[in-house]
Amino acid sequence: MSHFLKSVLRTYSRLLLFAGGLLLGIQVPSFIDQYEKRVDAHYQEVSANISGFQSTAQLLFDGDLEALISYYQSSNDEVFKRDAGSIRIIADRFNRISAERVALAGNLLNVAFHVLLRPDREIFDETISQYSYTVPLNSLAVQWGLALAVFLIISIDLCWFGCVKCVGLLGGRHRKHRSKIVS
Repeated sequence: MSHFLKSVLRTYSRLLLFAGGLLLGIQVPSFIDQYEKRVDAHYQEVSANISGFQSTAQLLFDGDLEALISYYQSSNDEVFKRDAGSIRIIADRFNRISAERVALAGNLLNVAFHVLLRPDREIFDETISQYSYTVPLNSLAVQWGLALAVFLIISIDLCWFGCVKCVGLLGGRHRKHRSKIVS
């Protein structure tokens, strides 16, 4: 393959990677926004579900929901015992989603890493399955797109450079070693 053709292919492949990184990066703020909206919707739902039990706990157990659950579990009434498990599920879900809301209250970079590395799996999967792709033309989306595209190109260039250098060093050592053996 001619040097010119290799150069053209390398240039166009880098442009395609840059464009792909740009388009992917533009989606980051939109995905985070949709994820946050889902977290808020689930929080409102679970807050409504737990509010009656929380009111009872406030009135009879000084606000201690765990005491209410323990009371239900230790009851002689089978209905109360079964309801204790349901209340536990609602309380655990409320705590989990509340913690997720706190994690999403930071700056955008921390939020992005949280959503990427430690999201609430149920909400993350739901967001992915119902994600609507957008091309927002605001400064935040463009910044994310450019940053991801540049990072991708620099990473690939550095990896390529490192591989070429390693092959060059190993090839040079191999030639020196062979010339010593032949001599």
